[in-house]
Parts: sequence; structure tokens; C-alpha cells
Amino acid sequence: MPNRLTLVFGGLAAVLVTAGAWSILRPAPPDEVAPSPVIVAEARAPQDFTYDPTADYGLRLAISGEGANGEIVIDLNEAVAPGHVQRITELAAARSYDNVVFHRVIEGFMAQTGDVQFGKLGSDMRQAGRGGSEHPDLQAEFSDVAFERGAVGMARSQDPDSANSQFFIMFAPAPHLNGQYTVVGQVTEGLEVLDAIKRGEGRNGAVIGAPDVMTEVDVIQK
Repeated sequence: MPNRLTLVFGGLAAVLVTAGAWSILRPAPPDEVAPSPVIVAEARAPQDFTYDPTADYGLRLAISGEGANGEIVIDLNEAVAPGHVQRITELAAARSYDNVVFHRVIEGFMAQTGDVQFGKLGSDMRQAGRGGSEHPDLQAEFSDVAFERGAVGMARSQDPDSANSQFFIMFAPAPHLNGQYTVVGQVTEGLEVLDAIKRGEGRNGAVIGAPDVMTEVDVIQK
């Protein structure tokens, strides 16, 4: 399932989501440091969850690592992106996001995670960002909601209808993304945790060594 997200940042093409045969593979940097010992959180039973299109949902992300340690709370926007909200809440309730890393983090731009196929802690991090989920890609739900600081967007390829499971959280406003990617939510708590997420290196923000990880992701209902 080809999935690649390319965002323009500071005149550079910042490749944010990767997957598929046509993707440019990211080789391991020659000076890559050995990751810290892998400590994977114990598997949890799925949440008792059935998506209700009339409900008001959010996500609680417990994050740990060399950079960030704490919680981020996201208010999901069902009004503008109901299909994407349903997808990520169902993945979260199934515990698919537990132990998924932030594989690409660009200073002053965004932190990307959500690769439930290749982005699990303990996997080959050179493959992180190349996958999605077992579910089909989603139709775009672009809106006039701006990509402000703390906005949560869905990663996609050059095909507008290719978002799947990966998402990114903005460190700062990015007006050039407005109307080009689906905004699915907004951080309401834990911006200081977001700011502490371990940064990547180079123009693509690939995280070297041990990335920060979402140890637990829970669906919350208001």
C-alpha cells in the first residue's frame, strides 16, 4: 500500500510518510548510534469501544523516551474529519498505536508517528514510516481548519485519498499545509510534552538511535 507524505518546509521537501515500492528508501545513516535497550510496554486488552458518529472523542497519548515523558491530550474534530476520526479512534481502541514511535521529527515543524505496521518499538526503525494499517486508505477530508501550533494532521502520499494511520503534530503554524492535508484534531493539553519530543536529523528529520514512543494511546469521550 503506497503511502508517502511530502510537506514543503523552509524550501526543502520534508518527506513525512513513506511506504510502497515507489518510495525512496531511507538507509540507516553510517554513524547511527546504537539504540537504548528496548523496553516495550506490556500488551493491553482492547478498549470496549464502538464508534458513535454523534459522540465527541479525544485521544490521550502517554509518551516516554529520551526527550518527552508525559501525556498529550488531543481533541478530535469529528465535524470536519469524521472518517479519519473513526479510523484513528478504532486503531487506538484496538491498542494498535501502543508502542508506536515518533519516527520523524523536524525542529520548528512537526512530529510524526502512527505507523502501526512498521513503527512499533523494537522493530527495524529503518522501515518506520513506510507503513499504514490493515485497513484501506481514506478519502480526503480537507477543510478550512488551519494548521496552527498543536494541530494534528493525517499523513498521506501525493494521492489526496491515501491517508491511513499515520499522523503528525505541529510544533508551529504551517499555513502552506492549509487545505492540503486533513486536520483531524488539536492538542489541548501537554504542549510542553510535545515540545520535548526527541528531534530527528537532516532535512527529513529521521530520528537516530532510540526514538520517543507512544507507550499507551487511549480513546477518551467527553
